[in-house]
Amino acid sequence: MAKDCSFDVVSEVDMQEVDNAVNQTVKEVGQRFDFRGSKSTVTLEGVQIKVVSDDDHKLKNVIEILQAKIIKRGISLKNLDYGKVESGFSGTSRQIVTVKKGIDKEKAKDVISYIKSSKLKVQAQFQDDQVRVIGKNKDDLQNAIAQLRQHDFGIDLQFVNFRS
Repeated sequence: MAKDCSFDVVSEVDMQEVDNAVNQTVKEVGQRFDFRGSKSTVTLEGVQIKVVSDDDHKLKNVIEILQAKIIKRGISLKNLDYGKVESGFSGTSRQIVTVKKGIDKEKAKDVISYIKSSKLKVQAQFQDDQVRVIGKNKDDLQNAIAQLRQHDFGIDLQFVNFRS
């Protein structure tokens, strides 16, 4: 009797690496000549990164530094959701950047329907904030992973808990 194989499709973010990226951004902004005397701050509160600067231009520069640090730490920019730029107190500009973790219901539906339309001999189901993919043999699962890697769902996907 053939045993089922499975793997989970997840979208995880190492928040310690996000914290490191934020700290490196704060350090660089503090050292750069073009930010001398600036009111620029970057803080991490839960899954939200709060970026404040003197004006829209400086805010954009701080966000670019943050993005570079995040990429260097191995985190995909697809996991960041940018809020709208708001005017703060005394002429400052601020923006909230939310770190997206897990696969929400809408993205999970996209992943599942994509797997179904690929005509592979696997089943997919949504569980909590991940998608479990089950098949009869591991070749089908490896083909499913290859198919999913080629498609852009707007979030960074990882494939974990491969069981055969």
